[in-house]
Amino acid sequence: MRRVYILILALLATGFVRSDATRARSVVNEQDPAKVNAKFINVKLDNPRVRVFEATLKPGEKENVHSHPTTVIYVLDGGKFRNYAADGTTSEVELKTGEVYYRDPLTHSAENIGNTTLRLVVMELKKE
Repeated sequence: MRRVYILILALLATGFVRSDATRARSVVNEQDPAKVNAKFINVKLDNPRVRVFEATLKPGEKENVHSHPTTVIYVLDGGKFRNYAADGTTSEVELKTGEVYYRDPLTHSAENIGNTTLRLVVMELKKE
């Protein structure tokens, strides 16, 4: 699985994978997760094409509302969380270690409702 993580990071950093989201730059600037959730976010790479960060959420912790452009997520340590969407809906999701997800731009917050610490690598694709 570590090879998958390294491959995804390499593809994103070199520009082989690009965002087609028209709102990517404006979404990040409106409610930047690295700013509004600095306690949970450790930025690893930030260049004109991609921003990669590690997000860590301990049991019971809840993020502030924030926005993402198109993202790819790699689950380092899985667990259960509740997602609070911008439209007011909620959902509960179980993430498994080693899974990879693609998400369109969104505004949300998340709460760790499990018994384990969630650790994710989030790769935000920037519009060129």
